Amino acid sequence: MTRIGIFGWGIVAPKCPNIEAFATELEKAESWLSPFRGFGPSNFLVGEPPAAFADHKPWIDARFPPARYPQVVEKMDCTSLYAISAFIQSLGQNPGLEQELQGLGQQAHVYVGTGLGNLPTIARTTIEAWKAQRRWNRFWADPARNPLVTAWQDGDAALRAAHPTAPPHPGNLSGEARDEAEEAFDAYWAERSPALAEYLAELRSAESIDVVGEVESAKLAAIRLKQQRITKVQAKWGCPEAPWRAVSPNLLWNISNTPAAQISMLGKITGLAFAPVAACSTFGVCLKLGMDAIRRGEARAVVIGATDPAPHPLSVGAFNGARVLSADGEVSKPLSGLRGTHVSGGSAVWVLGDWEYFTKRGFRPLGLEPLAVGVSSDAHHIITPTKEGPQAAVRDAFRQAKATPEDLGTWDLHATATPGDYLEVENLRDLVPESVVVTARKGTFGHGMSACGGWELTAQYLGFSRGKLFPTPLSVGELNAQIRGVHQGFVFNEASPAPKGLAGKLSMGVGGVNACVLSRPWA
Repeated sequence: MTRIGIFGWGIVAPKCPNIEAFATELEKAESWLSPFRGFGPSNFLVGEPPAAFADHKPWIDARFPPARYPQVVEKMDCTSLYAISAFIQSLGQNPGLEQELQGLGQQAHVYVGTGLGNLPTIARTTIEAWKAQRRWNRFWADPARNPLVTAWQDGDAALRAAHPTAPPHPGNLSGEARDEAEEAFDAYWAERSPALAEYLAELRSAESIDVVGEVESAKLAAIRLKQQRITKVQAKWGCPEAPWRAVSPNLLWNISNTPAAQISMLGKITGLAFAPVAACSTFGVCLKLGMDAIRRGEARAVVIGATDPAPHPLSVGAFNGARVLSADGEVSKPLSGLRGTHVSGGSAVWVLGDWEYFTKRGFRPLGLEPLAVGVSSDAHHIITPTKEGPQAAVRDAFRQAKATPEDLGTWDLHATATPGDYLEVENLRDLVPESVVVTARKGTFGHGMSACGGWELTAQYLGFSRGKLFPTPLSVGELNAQIRGVHQGFVFNEASPAPKGLAGKLSMGVGGVNACVLSRPWA
């Protein structure tokens, strides 16, 4: 079976703008979480990545025209910027890797997924569109330019009979009730505005310009002429910007496949690029897909990874609504009080390669050798894992690796500092011996929905390359008593020697998607 190596990796994580900072901070038994300011004052801690994309401007400027860097920054959501940053870092781990990926043509692929997606762009665009729609409706429902509203307010009996479903006038309402009533009233009468109908007819005429002649030059001329005519219509009516013109096209440039597409464009990688999405198991699933593509001979190299937006009021609020978030202002550590997890943002990107092909060309593999990724679905519940689903993924990984649980030296848990930690440890001990040394790291960097599995695997791989398992923030006395009754071999707030044997890692995603990765030290 074709052996796989990791020949490049990059990280953006809380407190860590790059892989070097990530490795340095892992040496400390500290949490990287900080207070969340998205709601103003609150009791939430989150993992906020540092804003460091400007560090990559020289790299982009050296390869593209001067307009490219500002274009990327202005159009891309932080989710894509994190992925691009991690990718650029990954190319620096082995000299010549960038040129090799380009030279492979369609045999170099990009599989980079997201968890929550480009949430900041979606939220910002939605708010802008909503505000624009309210301004628009208010303008066309104004009695000064809508005679129907004047007649309605004057109590015109025939008009009222013709509109039995019209929402009531806000009248003397106040506060939130008035806001909602005004919004409904304005929307109803704006839709029926004779002036708006006239405006739209003029706008149709302004927009009805065909592209005639040489397509490229005629297209540009048509766009300019349309804009001039639209501007005249706007000036005549003095209306606010139409809601459809208030929506930023950045919404299109930041769909789920954008991080993968940006990596392919900036890296000039011409093979398949797409976005696998498997919630918290995204990184493990991307790893599996990449390894499979190389072993099937479809690719020599695959850039894999996962990226999440910075903590946002929507993501923090949603996790809180799901009752899985800690909200007391203190770090909630896996395997301890089980008070809930913490939302984090950032990315993890690896460059996988055919080990024999790359080492013959002088490239050096990093960390551990990934052997197998077992995957499964619980087919049960959106958030509560089963016993059988994760265990099926673990068994599948051992089967593929032609290994047994007795070959295992260490294991990294998904552990989210929720009551599920106990069940996860219990399920693990059904399969592996007491001798296995277990780590749980979300108390360090929180929970990046898709990227966290990549952070945890990279921490495991980096640690083994240095002969140890990095410490965690958990102290011996904080270990949950019931969990201690099931297993006692954990890494606490001091580093532990890397044990002999295989390294395992389980991720369990929202929707019941499981991914188990088995790896071994390089001989």
